[in-house]
Amino acid sequence: MAVRVIRAGLLTTIQDRGRWGYQSHGVSASGPMDPLSHQAANALVGNGPDAGLLEVTIVGPHLEFDDARDVAVCGAVFDLAVAGVRMPANEVFHVGAGQTLSFGERRRGTRAYVAIAGGIETPRVLGSRATHLVSRLGGPGNNGGRALKAGDVLPLGDVREDSTATRTAVRPRAWVRPPAPPSAIGGVRVRVLPGPHADWFSRESLEVLQSAPYRISAESDRIGYRLEGRRLVSREGPFVSDATAFGAIQVPSSGQPILLMADRQTTGGYPTIATVISADHPVVGQLGPGDHLSFVECTRAEAIAALGVQRRALRELAP
Repeated sequence: MAVRVIRAGLLTTIQDRGRWGYQSHGVSASGPMDPLSHQAANALVGNGPDAGLLEVTIVGPHLEFDDARDVAVCGAVFDLAVAGVRMPANEVFHVGAGQTLSFGERRRGTRAYVAIAGGIETPRVLGSRATHLVSRLGGPGNNGGRALKAGDVLPLGDVREDSTATRTAVRPRAWVRPPAPPSAIGGVRVRVLPGPHADWFSRESLEVLQSAPYRISAESDRIGYRLEGRRLVSREGPFVSDATAFGAIQVPSSGQPILLMADRQTTGGYPTIATVISADHPVVGQLGPGDHLSFVECTRAEAIAALGVQRRALRELAP
C-alpha cells in the first residue's frame, strides 16, 4: 500500500500540522503554508487533521498508486487527471490500483495539498512527519528532510472499512473555501494586528505599512517572504532576539519587511511591527514571488470572528 513518485514536481514535500512544542529547543514547527487547505483536503477523504499529505508548489507531480484510494486536492487549482480523465479540484475523486494521478497546468494559487485516504505514513521525527528542509527533518525514507524525487515510495496507512460509506452518507464530497478578505488593486489584502514590538515603531510606521502594496521578491521561500515596497523605520538600539510566529512581519535595518512563514527560524533578531492574523495565513500561503499584497489593521475581535468562520466551514466536512 504505497504511492510511487514518477515525477516529483518543482517542490513537493510531505507535511502534517507541524512539529509543535519544540521551538524552545530551536526546532522549527514547519507544517503547511496554507493550513486551511491542508485540513480541508484531509477532511474530505476521511483522514484525521494531522494525517500526512503532500504540499505541491507551482509544478505538480505524477503519482502512481499501488491500490485504490480516495484522493482530494485542495488549495491551488491545477489541471488534474487520472488515467487521462480530468478530475476536479477541491473534491473527492477515486484513483484505481495501478493508475496515475498527474498534475498539469496551474490555474490559480501557488500551493496545492494532496490528501490520500489513510494518509502518508512516513516515519515521525519529534512527533511529526512534516518536512523541514533547512534542518533536514521529516520527509521520505531514511534520508529525509528533503523534497520528493522521482523513485520515492511513500507508504500509506490503512483505510477504515466504513470510511467510504461514512463519506458518501454524511461528509460532503466538495470543499467550498470561506470568503477571503477583499482583494486590493494589484494583489490581495491581508489583515494584521500590531506586533509584539510595536513600541519600536512610530504610529506613522504602521500607517506606512498599510499605505501601499508590497511585492514578494524572488528571494522568498517557505521560511519567509522578502517584501519590496515602502521602507519602514524602527528606533535604534540593541534588540534582543525574540520568539517568532507564522505571519510575523519583521523589519531589518534595510527597512524592507520580511513576512515569516511555516519554516521560519525559531527566534529572530529584528523587531516585529505587525502579525498577519491566523485566518489570513491561508491567503499568504497561496502567494509566491512576484505577487503583491497589502496590509490592513483589524481588531482582535475581528480576527477571532474570521477564524471562527473558517473553523465552522471545516466542521461541515467532518463525519
